[in-house]
Amino acid sequence: MADQSTTVQRDWRDTVFLPKTDFPMKAGLAAKEPQILERWARIGLYQRLREQRAGRERFILHDGPPYANGDIHMGHAMNKVLKDIVVRSQTLLGKDAPYVPGWDCHGLPIEWKVEEQYRAKKRSKDEVPVDQFRAECRAYAEKWVAVQREQFERLGVMGDWDDPYLTMNYDAEAAIVGELLKFAESGQLYRGAKPVMWSPVEKTALAEAEVEYEDVVSTQIDVAFEIVEAPNAPELVGAHAVIWTTTPWTIPVNQALAYGEDVEYVVAEISGRRYLYALHLEQAFLRRIGNPEMRGLGLMKRGSLAGAVVRHPMHHLGGFFAKPRPMLPGAFVTTDAGTGLVHMAPDHGEDDFELCRAHGIEPVFAVDGAGNYRADWTWLGGQGSVINKKFVAPDGPICEGLREAGALLSASEDYRHSYPHSWRSKAKVIFRATPQWFIPMDRGVGQGVSTSLDTNGRGNARSMLGGEAGSPQPFASSEVEKRGNQATLRELALDAISRTRWVPSRSENRIRSMVEGRPDWVISRQRAWGVPIALYLHRASGEYLNDPAVNARIVEAFRRGGADAWFTADHQALLGDAYDAAEYEPVNDILDVWFDSGSTHVFTIEQRYGEGVRADLYLEGSDQHRGWFQSSLLESCGTRGRAPYAAVLTHGFALDGEGRKMSKSVGNVVDPLKVIGESGADILRMWAASTDYFEDVRIGKEVLATSSDAYRKLRNTFRYLLGALDGFSDAERVPVADMPELERYVLHLTSALDRELKDAAEAFEFNRYVRALTDFANEDLSAFFFDIRKDSLYCDAPSSLTRRSYRTVLDLLFQALTRWAAPIIPFTAEEVWQARYPSEDGSVHLLDWPELPDATDNGLAQRWLEVRRLRERVTEAIEPMRREKIVRSSLEAEVSVPKMPLDAGLLAETFIVARVDQGDVVDVKRTEYEKCGRCWRLLPEVREDGGLCARCEQVVDA
Repeated sequence: MADQSTTVQRDWRDTVFLPKTDFPMKAGLAAKEPQILERWARIGLYQRLREQRAGRERFILHDGPPYANGDIHMGHAMNKVLKDIVVRSQTLLGKDAPYVPGWDCHGLPIEWKVEEQYRAKKRSKDEVPVDQFRAECRAYAEKWVAVQREQFERLGVMGDWDDPYLTMNYDAEAAIVGELLKFAESGQLYRGAKPVMWSPVEKTALAEAEVEYEDVVSTQIDVAFEIVEAPNAPELVGAHAVIWTTTPWTIPVNQALAYGEDVEYVVAEISGRRYLYALHLEQAFLRRIGNPEMRGLGLMKRGSLAGAVVRHPMHHLGGFFAKPRPMLPGAFVTTDAGTGLVHMAPDHGEDDFELCRAHGIEPVFAVDGAGNYRADWTWLGGQGSVINKKFVAPDGPICEGLREAGALLSASEDYRHSYPHSWRSKAKVIFRATPQWFIPMDRGVGQGVSTSLDTNGRGNARSMLGGEAGSPQPFASSEVEKRGNQATLRELALDAISRTRWVPSRSENRIRSMVEGRPDWVISRQRAWGVPIALYLHRASGEYLNDPAVNARIVEAFRRGGADAWFTADHQALLGDAYDAAEYEPVNDILDVWFDSGSTHVFTIEQRYGEGVRADLYLEGSDQHRGWFQSSLLESCGTRGRAPYAAVLTHGFALDGEGRKMSKSVGNVVDPLKVIGESGADILRMWAASTDYFEDVRIGKEVLATSSDAYRKLRNTFRYLLGALDGFSDAERVPVADMPELERYVLHLTSALDRELKDAAEAFEFNRYVRALTDFANEDLSAFFFDIRKDSLYCDAPSSLTRRSYRTVLDLLFQALTRWAAPIIPFTAEEVWQARYPSEDGSVHLLDWPELPDATDNGLAQRWLEVRRLRERVTEAIEPMRREKIVRSSLEAEVSVPKMPLDAGLLAETFIVARVDQGDVVDVKRTEYEKCGRCWRLLPEVREDGGLCARCEQVVDA
């Protein structure tokens, strides 16, 4: 035994088993992460995973393609990180989870950027040969694919970066045109003239997904149309039907008026004229025209307006304007606003088009692609643009013409409402009837009906034979199964929606309502960069050629030379000997880019993993319910009769720290590349995983500071584990059954965490995953288990059962925590793993989900829950004594507590106090014991301050 008299002044630190590790507390992620990325590339981590997991259950997350047209933004970063966390967690769960990144390389986003370069040089793209322009678009896309690839990799996203999918690859373009031709062969394609959203600035049709809505202030006008015929109410002849509109530019294309059969109409005399309008809207109408004196002449009887005819205010110009305008019953007419009478321009409104077409009135195509009236138009010919505020202003040419004709009753530039804009050019769009290609939503799949255009733009239905290729087999389900391939694309899509897992579940309602109400899919664009609608139109009949042999040659030509092959093709060679090229016109319209991206499942999943294989998950922002989720759904249902995905996860948008949309003009953009450069990708990943990303999320300095703090605490947990496990070997390991109760309790908590994390990973709820992981590390380990056992770790003999059990559990915790953290903070998890198991070719990301030993409860959880609650009460009771400096630490306190099912010595260890007695209430006092000079515990066997307790004496003497 050591001489007690000589130990009082001795420094015993050299006898204490302090943790040892070189793992730094300061992360230095910005500098360290690129080195880890280089190592992963050097050891071929992604390829090794594919080899290692070959033959296991596969999980495919199909990457929605971003546009290759600029540096990534926070939305990109959030999306890619969430995808990577899903892929890594599924890999950790033991599955083969490949990830093939991709890019959308066609369409207006890229073409618009190339055009901007031309405009900067005072040139027009129309001056450039189409093949040269397309080559510049390809080069532009290639440049940004390379830039974005590096930026996405820097986020720690693991995938097949050496072989991504690009919609402009030849094989991809061949697959896209092949999918289009499947629609054509099965009769799910027609050419017709109907209003579509059109950008006069970009001179092309737009899909709903390419449009955003902003509040604008428009000119509203009230216009009088003289009634010239009224067979059911002759007294109306000479009166004026009043319409109200916020698009004055559509008046020169008016062809009818619509009324509501259930609306009550009144005739009133105002300034010597008789006017017809809805009774319910009388006060609003009178206010707009200045509240003149009026005399009510009576309510019209139901049916009075049937067969009535008006004439256009500009009828004196003759020609188109001299034709009578019928008044037609319209179910869409309401009394929400206006006058209860609606002017009809079938060129520029869906309701207008359908109602007029039902009465034999067709569009006249008066407004050209730039938004000007065509040069030969009698009124305002060659003028525009119709989206120009000055052109449609109260003092603009349209209102002036109506005013001179005595038809303008009011005009004010004060009507605020939501209006569609192109999300690229930010300019207003218009509804404009043009010849376009459509995929019908409500035609029975396989019915084989084609619609073409005659020279007047009038749609004519013609029957045609649909081939077997591409005829989808619908899901076997109640009504759809009964309908067979007479089910419509809308029905197939709605059926597929009900068979898909939507995360969160409420997002199903969003896409269902969109598919229920969407019009036919307009798939043609009047652009140059993209996959052409590679069809041949018979010049005499207007029908498109439907020959599988010709289609096969087209697909093969695309496979060899890409979509460019269509513009330089020997069309006679593609048509073959059976057809004369002189009788056919090749279609040069470009496919909607959403059809391109909607087909990616074909050349990314089926071509890589086998026909019939579909994605387990699509994961994108909530805007993709009207975008990629929907275009992929419609494309796959039209060709395969099912959705291309088993599940869809939707996340919200990244907003600034105050919840505002990020905008360069506002100056509130948070650049992910800057965050990575300053703090590291793992901090950004920690943020993304910690948010409630099913909703819109915020990011700013304060939010990132919170993520950094959570990361720091988790890193410190790893650092402690590394230090505490210094020198640990299997010889030290203790069976679970032989461990003290505290260790078995912690293993029980670890098993509970294991179940929680698995459940969260399968539910794609990574905010729950991160919260459970960090709470466990902070509350169950650092603040509880580590705190209690540091005395045993530092001061027990290496052979001590308690110390060996503790280190055994720490080893199990290390094995589990590093793997569980790997999907979230992959760089740090790799750094931690390599700190303990340095290896040139090893990686934590090659490991499976940890296997934990059985930790039977036997009442442990409830018993220790009560102990922990009592520990909190003890800590609260000691705190005032610490503040008053009666004790410097809990070790100097003696406590009395209600009776607990643990012995007093174990309770003293757990509460980290000198002594525990049992009483009726929690009570605290300063102990009389002396302090051990080695372990600093105050114990009865220490005879004087600085002496050694019995345990420390034994360890020191050993």
